[in-house]
Amino acid sequence: MRREQLFLSTIADDAAQVAQEFGLGVELAQFCLAENMDATPPDVQASLDASLEVPRRVFHAPFAELCPAAIDPLVRAVTRQRFLQAAALAKRYGAEKMVVHSGFIPLVYYPEWFAPQSAAFWRDFLVDMDGLTLCVENVMETSPDALRQIAEQVDDPRLRICLDVGHAFCQSGDLAPWLDALAPYISHVHLHNNHGSFDEHLALYDGALDMAAVIRQLEALAPQATYTLEVRPARASVEWLLKEGLLS
Repeated sequence: MRREQLFLSTIADDAAQVAQEFGLGVELAQFCLAENMDATPPDVQASLDASLEVPRRVFHAPFAELCPAAIDPLVRAVTRQRFLQAAALAKRYGAEKMVVHSGFIPLVYYPEWFAPQSAAFWRDFLVDMDGLTLCVENVMETSPDALRQIAEQVDDPRLRICLDVGHAFCQSGDLAPWLDALAPYISHVHLHNNHGSFDEHLALYDGALDMAAVIRQLEALAPQATYTLEVRPARASVEWLLKEGLLS
């Protein structure tokens, strides 16, 4: 991957410093907690100020208790309000992509409900969303089917997929179906490793995933995709990418 394709999540304390040093971007995670959009605590503001010194940015929207396919219409309304707040901040901070969690919870939402209800939410939400690509991220899904259905039903280039390879691996144990099903819609990728049973967010080289092989597959299937390292700290994984010849 090229350096202009790579971002470092600010879940890592060293993200801004390492991004500046290696010519990378940052994914702003300071507002994953929705209340930080209402009143930003001093420590979060300090992290944000450092991150904004990095010229290229992706924005990660809040996600706790938010679901575009929520059964309760009031929850859907809150979800819309929070995502609108996030989109305004993403544009303010010059991000061209905003990552949003799908909101899927096993045994609460079933595919015959989740995919069409999510698609209806996103079609409406996208009406005033010019200039920003929304990337829907898998978290608790055990297969890529619902995300593909959502992308197909919305059928809008402003809605794409953020494939989180760590989440997909620990939820299903096999990345191949995800790559095959979602390749046409992947705009952004979250990279982190684990041992297959828990969402550990380990360094790229530390876990059961052959991350070098995964990255090469992604480059072939979705050559225009961007990537975020969701690891802490960031430096060791960036240096590993360089050592492996995966970052130029």
